[in-house]
Amino acid sequence: MPRVIKKKVAPAPISKKVQPKKSTNPLLEKRPKNFGIGGTVQPKRDLTRYVKWPKYIRLQRQRQILYQRLKVPPSINQFRFALDKQTATQLFRLLNKYKPETKLQKKERLREEAARKAEKGDSAPTKKPIYVKYGINHVTTLIEQKKAQLVVIAHDVDPIELVVWLPALCRKMGVPYCIIKGKSRLGKVVHKKTATAVAITAVRNEDRSSLNTLIDTIKTNFNDRFDELRKQWGGGIVGAKAQAAKVKLEKLKQKELAQKQLI
Repeated sequence: MPRVIKKKVAPAPISKKVQPKKSTNPLLEKRPKNFGIGGTVQPKRDLTRYVKWPKYIRLQRQRQILYQRLKVPPSINQFRFALDKQTATQLFRLLNKYKPETKLQKKERLREEAARKAEKGDSAPTKKPIYVKYGINHVTTLIEQKKAQLVVIAHDVDPIELVVWLPALCRKMGVPYCIIKGKSRLGKVVHKKTATAVAITAVRNEDRSSLNTLIDTIKTNFNDRFDELRKQWGGGIVGAKAQAAKVKLEKLKQKELAQKQLI
């Protein structure tokens, strides 16, 4: 019997769906970006974590984190409590009136005095101009002699041992003191890059009332709070990862307690 070959029936043709053409504006040409080598400029990214910062910046950031993590003794921790912005503005307004003479100004003043003496034959010594005193040794001497009316200390002195004993000395000698943010701000007052501390020994009569107001405010915030500040320890703040781990552990403990109560 001859073999019968079955023919496969061809499938029915699938009708293709006609998609409507999108109307595009001929003026707006599509230009896809190619971010490969030699292509489009890469978009701006935050590269903070990839920057190799200078050593002094790395050191000050590491120091800041260490002060947060470790237990900081009260004598160092007191430098976190600086003068408020409003009082600091009034203080610097007063300090800027009593900036020390520059070398050029002093030279001109002495030259004028010498010329006056030569003309009139006056040999009487003239009064020295009133200005703020600076330099840690000079300020310390003025405090010990009780000549300083107000002492201003910078909060970010490095090493901190240079000024860590100064608030205790001021309190012992009964001299009003305050801590302000920025040794560079103090340095600007005395024509230097930085200054650890400055002292006001005298002011003109027109500035007497503003100095007294400042002294009253500063005494309330610093001298009168000395016993309170010397008991406050700083630091002990853990990082974000450690805090998250702590929260996770607390949740597990609460979950276990809840399961025990159900049993």
